[in-house]
Amino acid sequence: MKSIIITITLVFCAMSMSSCSIVRGLRTDGKNGPNIFSFEKREVDTIANGEQTFQFPVGRRADWIDTMHFYNEPHHCRYSTFGEAFDAESNTQGILILHNDSIVYEHYWGDFSADRLATIFSISKSITSLLCGIAVDDGYIHSIDDPVTDYLPELKKEDPMWQKLTIRHLLDMKSGLDFDDTYEFRWKELGYLNAMAKLNYGHDIMGQIKGLKFRCEPGTQRRYESMTSAILGVVIERASGKRYADYLSEKVWKPLGMEHPALVNIDSRKHDVAHAFGGIATTVRDLAKIGSLYLNNGMWNGKRIVSEDWIRQTITFDESTIGYHFNWYNINYEGFIRPESSGYYALGICEQVLYVNPYKNLVMVRIGLHNNGCTILPVLFEQLSGSWKE
Repeated sequence: MKSIIITITLVFCAMSMSSCSIVRGLRTDGKNGPNIFSFEKREVDTIANGEQTFQFPVGRRADWIDTMHFYNEPHHCRYSTFGEAFDAESNTQGILILHNDSIVYEHYWGDFSADRLATIFSISKSITSLLCGIAVDDGYIHSIDDPVTDYLPELKKEDPMWQKLTIRHLLDMKSGLDFDDTYEFRWKELGYLNAMAKLNYGHDIMGQIKGLKFRCEPGTQRRYESMTSAILGVVIERASGKRYADYLSEKVWKPLGMEHPALVNIDSRKHDVAHAFGGIATTVRDLAKIGSLYLNNGMWNGKRIVSEDWIRQTITFDESTIGYHFNWYNINYEGFIRPESSGYYALGICEQVLYVNPYKNLVMVRIGLHNNGCTILPVLFEQLSGSWKE
């Protein structure tokens, strides 16, 4: 059935547009879509690191983790051990756990390693949120309640609704845009699917933004969609006057002593707009440094990277967004009654996870080829935090 739908889609695209983005996506990544190594086939910008790099010290290994039992009640998973949840069959490529900013657990599978880059997908949105906070600190963005048209004035002539869309709306997924993160081949949703494919595989993101319509007034409804973070990335570039990769390098990658340069997908060399919504590729250890930065309230090695207020706003539970705020998730998003010692996390497709628990001084990272079936990994990390042995 799936092959029939794909065939129909190819015919539809051939009839309707010679450069159909769905076809381009199929040619680039195949019917299963992008994976953590898809950046190797894409146009990218380099997020340079500096000459001075930082390595987390190695603490006493927490071997007890491998035998810890958990139960994923929301999806009625069986009792299992941490080791079983992350064995070779789970498609996990790498796990790293920091406690008190020291490595206490680290494991890699297959040919994956500590220095191999992997696409972190929508965790990129959380990093874009960090860069937005830095742009506010730098004075490039006056206020997150500014309308987007203050920074992208050309949108004023496209639709009056653009002047009601604020940066805060982008951060909280309340844009009101008629866009949907659709990945399934459904005849009624081919328009949305092609728009999503165009965002991922098209050559002119700003051109696509100009053609967007609104389904409702900004701020009135929440719906998760990647276009908002794409727009936020462009706003940051316009406000700062710097390329996304260069600004991220200057303000994050170099100050945090990242061990490796990272990459970010771009739409094309001609337009050079970064995939701020899901295109960053980095290593497990360098991603953990983002978590450590948040754990330490925006400080790194005695230097302020982003304001403590930005971190506070990010991690404060917001009921109106069901626990998703400033492109980070509170564990309540998974249906938990928020305990005093709960964590928060960034999440990408195939369950790339960056989890932070400030009450237990923990940072956990998971990189994988696919998700782990009925196991919700942030929930597992939350349970591990609750059972943490000093």
